[in-house]
Amino acid sequence: MQFYSRLTALKQEYPRLVVVLGMFDGVHIGHQSIIRRAVELAREHNGKCLVFTFSNHPLSVVAPQSLPPQIANNLLKKQLMAELGVDILMAIPFTKDLARRTPEEFMELLRDYFAPRVVVTGPNYTFGSRGKGTHRLLQRAGRDYGFRAEICPAVLLGGRPVSSTRIRALIDEGNLNEAEICLGRPFTVLDRVIHGDRRGRTLGFPTANLAIPDAQVMLPNGVYAAKVIHDGSMYAGLANIGNNPTFEGCNRRIEVNIQDFSEDIYDQLIEVQFLQKIRDEEKFASVDELVAQMHKDRERAKEIWRRTVQ
Repeated sequence: MQFYSRLTALKQEYPRLVVVLGMFDGVHIGHQSIIRRAVELAREHNGKCLVFTFSNHPLSVVAPQSLPPQIANNLLKKQLMAELGVDILMAIPFTKDLARRTPEEFMELLRDYFAPRVVVTGPNYTFGSRGKGTHRLLQRAGRDYGFRAEICPAVLLGGRPVSSTRIRALIDEGNLNEAEICLGRPFTVLDRVIHGDRRGRTLGFPTANLAIPDAQVMLPNGVYAAKVIHDGSMYAGLANIGNNPTFEGCNRRIEVNIQDFSEDIYDQLIEVQFLQKIRDEEKFASVDELVAQMHKDRERAKEIWRRTVQ
């Protein structure tokens, strides 16, 4: 998959583009249906599927106070797009200039840079200044700009549309099972390993630590069975979310003990898929009590992991 982080004209290089529009936070099953349809249309037109999106949420510019926490960071979104068969991902910064463009000016941008054969969106997609552009406008006016618009229906679960808002609430309340159904995969964090206190190593439980950005939605504090992927290999993992209350002065973060693994992976990417909560975070009276419980947690995590790989 080709990746562009700046607005780039591609209409000459790729004369039969199918363009997908949306933020796609989480790349959940509703988003996946839209993207798969666009990939299918691109193959029918003997062309390429291009996802045109933004590297930052438009609300970060037009209404920062209303900015929702993200389900998937840009690294994970990029990986998921590639897995869905997207040929080109263009994720550009959303700016005040873009926010001021009228819907008509935005459609002109699509025409001038991409000259798409088809534009594909979901039913709730809006564009242009104050979100005045709707899927109905795309369908009605698209022909004037050289493309046909196809609007994919919402995916329903339990009679309700699958949405990023719904998934954020599920993750926030710790409902891993329903979140996994809506996402089409376990709730996942993909990020670079940061330096920690190295305390886990002295306890016999070395951990890979991941920061929890303020912009990231996160599960409640606790201990979780996890699947960890590093450099193409998969491992059982025991993940703790929290500030490690047995010890003082720890910031909230994700600490992952990767089983049967001993490499130094600071600043390398790891993917952590949360499978099941094992217990709440606790403050133990002694380090020995903590270590004893961690041994039990690790065995429980490995048992859960085995079930997922069978």
